[in-house]
Amino acid sequence: MIILCNGIKKIYAKPTILKILLQDFYPNHNSCFIAGFINNQLSDLNTLVSHNSTIELIDENNKNFLYMLRYSCMQLLNYTLKIIWPNIKIAGGNITESGFYCDFDMPHILTKKDFNKISQNMLKKIFSSYNIFFKKITKKKILDILKKRKEIYQIEILKKFFFDTDIINICYHEKYYELSVHPQLSNISFCKHFLLNNVSGAYWNNNKNNKMLQRIHVISWISRKQLLEFLKKKEKLKLCDHRKISKLLSLYHIQKESPGMIFWHKNGYIIFKQLENFLRNKLFQNNYIEVKSPIIIDKSLWKKSGHWKHYNQSIFTTKSENNQYCIKPMNCPAHVQIFKYGLKSYKDLPIRMAEFGSCHRQETSGSLHGLFRVRGFTQDDAHIFCTKKQIKSELNHCIRLLFDLYHTFGFKKIFIKFSTRPENRIGKDDIWDQAEKDLELVLKKNNLFFEYQIGEGAFYGPKIEIALEDNLKRIWQCGTIQLDFYLSKQLDAFYINKNNIKKNPIIIHRAFLGSIERFIGILIEEYNGKLPIWLCPIQVAIINVSEKHIFFIKNIEKKFLKNNIRFISDISNNSISFKIRFYLEQKVPYIIIIGDKEVKNNYITIRNRFNNIQYKQNINFFIKKIINNVNSFSIQDCNMED
Repeated sequence: MIILCNGIKKIYAKPTILKILLQDFYPNHNSCFIAGFINNQLSDLNTLVSHNSTIELIDENNKNFLYMLRYSCMQLLNYTLKIIWPNIKIAGGNITESGFYCDFDMPHILTKKDFNKISQNMLKKIFSSYNIFFKKITKKKILDILKKRKEIYQIEILKKFFFDTDIINICYHEKYYELSVHPQLSNISFCKHFLLNNVSGAYWNNNKNNKMLQRIHVISWISRKQLLEFLKKKEKLKLCDHRKISKLLSLYHIQKESPGMIFWHKNGYIIFKQLENFLRNKLFQNNYIEVKSPIIIDKSLWKKSGHWKHYNQSIFTTKSENNQYCIKPMNCPAHVQIFKYGLKSYKDLPIRMAEFGSCHRQETSGSLHGLFRVRGFTQDDAHIFCTKKQIKSELNHCIRLLFDLYHTFGFKKIFIKFSTRPENRIGKDDIWDQAEKDLELVLKKNNLFFEYQIGEGAFYGPKIEIALEDNLKRIWQCGTIQLDFYLSKQLDAFYINKNNIKKNPIIIHRAFLGSIERFIGILIEEYNGKLPIWLCPIQVAIINVSEKHIFFIKNIEKKFLKNNIRFISDISNNSISFKIRFYLEQKVPYIIIIGDKEVKNNYITIRNRFNNIQYKQNINFFIKKIINNVNSFSIQDCNMED
């Protein structure tokens, strides 16, 4: 029996493909639907329905449609490249927020000049409106075919995704076929709204010991309108690109001798230290202790913690006196060592241990992107050592503090994902059951809406991921809260309970910003360089009309220094209009103009960065306003005209 979600029922005597069922149920409107959920399993229209099932049909408005479209378009790209360069080796790809990318092994070095040829061939296939078909085949048979064709990457994908099955789904795009890892559309005609964006390098399996492949990035949307809107948004993003703004404001630079590492300039480091001090004060108010751990730690500790087995591709290593060391990619094993120093009682718990830790990770050169993706970064990391009874209260405390921090910066839309146990993990299932239950319960009791991410947890425990939406509707994953029942046991950390028995503490791993560098990049783009006053490297620029006004400026400087206001005095011979224009371009919140009237009447003329209005103000009142704004961590510039 087939039951639609709207309650319609029909009985079939034999197995029938979904497309035929669709024609029976909706003879006049079957073209509106492109796929369906069969017993909650996403399936394409060519799927055979062989037993009693409940079916939910999917049209173009369903969020799964875009994913299926991009996956079909990805295989079309593979098909097209095989036509143009028959000896190419396809090495997989992935869906992205704006489309997808594909990796290839080929002798021809792709350039953007090749894109027109590739695009024309793809469009030719799309306008032919061929149907996409699926066929089941034995793993042995397809493996033999791939070996004959020397498709070494496809063989590895086959072994990775189909290790526990003998029957494989094959997807046919005309005579070309590929492994079908995900459901696809039934016809290629939906895929016409795409744009080949760029080409970059990528190591196979993100491992630098493997061959460097070529990666084509493609933008893909359902409609022309969506594609144009995305491209328009992309152009808008260029204007607030943190790399462009940072260069204008001289915040930092990166150079080829140290790829992915930040050279902070004076102005950029002021922002960094202001943000760090803000966080430090929050930690102090919430009973955290701050520690500092070494950057280089012997490899044996990382093996014992389990990080080397699960994370070694991302760890930098070095040698000294026949010893192997790891440059730490995170702080947790080091914090456990600090916890172990000195006997701990249950009365000492919880211990909230925080560090602004200097961490390094081996990111591929192709993935590096300004402050967003770096190899060296500062993690606002903390580890809470607690008992089982303290887990829920500590998780609640983390969530409250996290939301308080994000609201300080004006982020109102916050998204939460709950990541459950991965396949590659340590520990027993009953402990994982308890850890997942604790995290899930805390989210529900705080009335927080969240999505499940099945199998995306850390190897040592489930986690909560917190993402922010900026004013350009982009989503940034920043905070994480992870529950860990194993690391303290792995590294022999214990406390003495009230019965005088050794017990391993539970560890809550948490980071609010994730990376201070990355968060600064997010803030620069969120505010288009016009950071809140308390974060601005220069809060006030003082400019003079002529040399005879310098003495008055010196008196203002003394008052600013006394009140810790960051300023710059420009007593150059440049014109007033030039100076104003320059400091507005530098995103300075306030420009103070000093001329004859200001000196005579003992006031200042102020110009702010948001409008062309100039107004007079008493200097002491101005200072008071600035101090109040800074102390309240306001995200708005203060109104000096009050």
